Amino acid sequence: MNKDEIISRAKRVIEIEQQAITGLLDNLGQGFVDAIQLLLTALEKNSKIVVVGVGKSGNISHKIAATLNSTGSTAVVLNSQNALHGDLGLISDGDVVLALSYSGETAELLDLLPSIKRFDVKVISITRKEDSTLAKYSDVSLMTPVEREACPMNLAPTSSSTAALVMGDALAMVLLDARGFTEEDFARYHPGGSLGRALLIKVDDIMRKGDDLAQLDESVTVDEAIAAMSKSRSGACVLVNLAGDLAGVFTHGDFARAFEQNDSIRGRKVCDFMTKQPITVDASSLAAEAVKKIGKHRIDDVVVLDDAGKPVGLVDTQDFARLKLV
Repeated sequence: MNKDEIISRAKRVIEIEQQAITGLLDNLGQGFVDAIQLLLTALEKNSKIVVVGVGKSGNISHKIAATLNSTGSTAVVLNSQNALHGDLGLISDGDVVLALSYSGETAELLDLLPSIKRFDVKVISITRKEDSTLAKYSDVSLMTPVEREACPMNLAPTSSSTAALVMGDALAMVLLDARGFTEEDFARYHPGGSLGRALLIKVDDIMRKGDDLAQLDESVTVDEAIAAMSKSRSGACVLVNLAGDLAGVFTHGDFARAFEQNDSIRGRKVCDFMTKQPITVDASSLAAEAVKKIGKHRIDDVVVLDDAGKPVGLVDTQDFARLKLV
């Protein structure tokens, strides 16, 4: 295969799987609502979600369970091969079993159903046909029909496994919303890595303050502002009025833009060139909020305010890598 053929084939795979995902929209209805209600009821009673599948569906089961756990919905994966040899002990009365089988006729899974049904549990299936055996023995069935697999022989589970994964993500995210799951809750389950740090650390913990903060009266000259920024090794200078309220911010970018128009600005007052009403963040906010604002507004610095609205610090984007927040 040449380059064009390789790219063309890859695009076709993506297109087929994209169509499979889009097709899910037409199959969302009361069944999905009923599934969410069953899951919510179980979680409110401190029960759990037991996810089970065979083969590729088993792999998808692990991802769905991981997503549920990471968003506060307790889930475990039941190994279909070991289930009849002791692993059924994972299931307790009150749980909800989420069973995955595209055909709905997977023998290993169907063999498990009678044993699973001996528990006081509800069964939600993700499958292709309403008249499949799995669907018939489920309390709620979520349909994921696809026109064809992305496999050129229409055999290897590709579109079907993607559709099941997306349906699982839909369940997890709607559960997240319904349970009022917050960023603070998310941080409890993700304490490691940059995401966890950004969600656990407050702006007050990372902001530049004291000698590291260039904060001056708005009446100073451009020279004085540049000198203060150099001393604090910062890309911005916070400017306040006589009452100590935020008047604006002067950045290296402001200096460069002003210098292009008039190279004799250095002795003039910085208030003539500062950015008024700069983007701010509360000191008590999560560091993630500062990261979000800097990214949204495409700026390098955000001014930090205390509860009284007075500037008390500065968050500089160049600190994110050092603090391992990105």
